[in-house]
Amino acid sequence: MAHCVTLVQLSISCDHLIDKDIGSKSDPLCVLLQDVGGGSWTELGRTERVQNSSSPEFSKTLQLEYHFETVQKLCFGIYDIDNKTPELGDDDFLGGAECSLGQIVSSQILTLPLMLKAGKPAGRGTITVSAQELKDSRVVTMEVEARNLDKKDFLGKSDPFLEFFRQGDGKWHLTYRSEVIKNNLNPTWKRFSVPLQHFCGGEPSAPIQVRCSDYDSDGSHDLIGTFYTSLAQLQSVPAIFECIHPEKQQKKKNYKNSGTICIKTCQVGVDFTGSNGDPSSPDSLHYLSPTGVNEYLTALWSVGSVVQDYDSDKLFPAFGFGAQVPPHWQVSHEFALNFNPSNPYCTGIQGIVDAYRQALPQVRLYGPTNFAPIINHVARFAAQAAHQRTASQYFVLLLLTDGAVTDVEATREAVVRASNLPMSVIIVGVGGADFEAMEQLDADGGPLRTRSGEAAARDIVQFVPYRRFQNAPREALAQTVLAEVPAQLVSYFKAQGWAPFKPLPPGAKGPAQVPQA
Repeated sequence: MAHCVTLVQLSISCDHLIDKDIGSKSDPLCVLLQDVGGGSWTELGRTERVQNSSSPEFSKTLQLEYHFETVQKLCFGIYDIDNKTPELGDDDFLGGAECSLGQIVSSQILTLPLMLKAGKPAGRGTITVSAQELKDSRVVTMEVEARNLDKKDFLGKSDPFLEFFRQGDGKWHLTYRSEVIKNNLNPTWKRFSVPLQHFCGGEPSAPIQVRCSDYDSDGSHDLIGTFYTSLAQLQSVPAIFECIHPEKQQKKKNYKNSGTICIKTCQVGVDFTGSNGDPSSPDSLHYLSPTGVNEYLTALWSVGSVVQDYDSDKLFPAFGFGAQVPPHWQVSHEFALNFNPSNPYCTGIQGIVDAYRQALPQVRLYGPTNFAPIINHVARFAAQAAHQRTASQYFVLLLLTDGAVTDVEATREAVVRASNLPMSVIIVGVGGADFEAMEQLDADGGPLRTRSGEAAARDIVQFVPYRRFQNAPREALAQTVLAEVPAQLVSYFKAQGWAPFKPLPPGAKGPAQVPQA
């Protein structure tokens, strides 16, 4: 039976949060967790932090896959953030709520009471979550600046920020909030991207409201001005709009405006906003610097240059995962980097690098981060080799990833099954994500087990976060990730009772095809 899977985005707001800060309101942030079984929860994402607000509307949406046939239990946790550390243990808990993704999707808009713990409400606090199916993979990318904004601060200028809203259900819904630029009446905000469907419902003519406000640390932001437009008008760059303050316009006869907002660029393009970011942006982990390298390629060279010396033909099958692949743009978790599934082999590490560079502009980075398909793919090769019952082939799977594994249980089962085969798995975590789930796969503290309790026959996974070695000599990364492979190889062949394979001397007669080492 075909599974019904669709990508949805959740918009989150809260009301009547309890105040934990003395003399001011809380600085809330929402964390989304999903039940992965066995009493464990995994974090799927976080909103931005909103300062001094008891009724925040978060501009950052959270995306996840909706599986119609599966009960996906979610937990929303609201925290008062008073420091810059990502850990939540030192932040005040403002309340949480649990529900299933199915409840949100079926309700479209779901409001739940916040609880400090079972049976203890978090005052009058509530959380409202709305779901929207993402059918359009395009994004809107904009650069905006302002000129001659009104001065709102008594001892300074203004601290302006922008908010964009789309209309729906008779209300204005926040779609993007910019950063605050301190003490500046002519600000230029950072370039930003928003999913097209979230920004305007995919309709270029749909009404959009833009507000420019002066930031105040106590949360009582002062309106500088607002204007109404549409995506079609925003794309007529350079588009200049007058920022109008309604009260000033009514009271002052000679009132003209409170400044102007200029849309420098407004483009609609393909969604490259997976967890890696847009590969054309220097902020992306896939961004190729002027020297033609990035963290992925550096890690590949470091490890691959050592491994390739132990392969006789120097032909390596190379696959990508977590991307939409042409021509049908279906999400794939095991596509050949050279787009030739019948012959995915690349010649040497340079061949993999070349295939990666050519594939990057042709695919759409997506998600989730699923390891099980690619592990099972390599396991099929290893199983075929094991049938030969000779110590002639051993497979090393090198996984380069920026995010924590999504299909945790499926990956555990894949690794446990693979532990009975001639293969090892090396995972290099690229970027600064939370890699706690990877450490669990490494299983240095004891055998890895599936949810049903089946234990791995041996430890075959080695995980290393790349940034730990970012400033170390290149060989240091290779030495660490490959340190356990020789023992893993020897232990497997010894357990099978297979003696080392000895190739025939030159000139000796032998079988028509000698297995490759």
